[in-house]
Amino acid sequence: MNILQSIILGIVEGITEFLPVSSTAHIVFATKILQISATQFTKSFDIIIQSGAILAAVLFFGKKIMSSRQLMLKSIVGFIPTGIVGLLLYKKIKELLGNGSAIAWVLILGGIAMLFLERYFKDKEDREGKDEIDTELGMQAGVEGKVENQEGMNPVEIKLQKTYASITLKKAFLIGCYQCLALIPGVSRSAATVYGGRLLNISREKAVDFSFMLAIPTMVVATLYDIYKNASSFNNDQLGVLAVGFLASFFVAYAVIASLLSFIKKNSFNVFAWYRIIVGILALLFIF
Repeated sequence: MNILQSIILGIVEGITEFLPVSSTAHIVFATKILQISATQFTKSFDIIIQSGAILAAVLFFGKKIMSSRQLMLKSIVGFIPTGIVGLLLYKKIKELLGNGSAIAWVLILGGIAMLFLERYFKDKEDREGKDEIDTELGMQAGVEGKVENQEGMNPVEIKLQKTYASITLKKAFLIGCYQCLALIPGVSRSAATVYGGRLLNISREKAVDFSFMLAIPTMVVATLYDIYKNASSFNNDQLGVLAVGFLASFFVAYAVIASLLSFIKKNSFNVFAWYRIIVGILALLFIF
């Protein structure tokens, strides 16, 4: 892998990390298109450059998380299931990164599942005659007095705890369990966590926010663990390629995170579902 290829992959990662289309699948497909040989290094590269995009999320959400002990705790609790399962299945996950055709099929099946889920939530909202956010606001109102009476909390923390009151520690853990699905290459982490949150009666907006927050400990730990396992095998040229890919991913993600976040909060995921299906089919026909 050369520097130009590293930049291209970093750009792909920076754009796709925050969309429900599986950044891992896109990196694997782009690697194949660029005729980069699949090696242990390229598999580590795929994981490590995701932290560039996550660094953008840290800058975007970090202050908010650090301002609230509850949000920080919920993010950690949400990470626990993925951390345990990821550690146990680390070798198997790395092997799956080399199976492009399987990833394409997961992309297609995931898109079909998203179409069904979008229809389910639309029908549910129509039956109830209101958006799920009404339920969430009612839950927040129920805990508002309790939050205000807690000692040692500043106004910012109180406001944040009210805002994310519907995401209890139990629900944070369950969303983390849904995130475990994303350990399968081709399953979008953001899609798994957002839909997991919505199935737990959390509004799309708050589910998207928490999905991004949960990405921070998840990807940081995944990257550090992969570096711990493989760094000694990287040569100086590979370290340079990694650094360039990381920076490209970070700068692109930082430039687009606000607009992408706003879009996926306000719009149906149907367009992403069809995109996944089309890209998966094209990958099977022309790449693999």
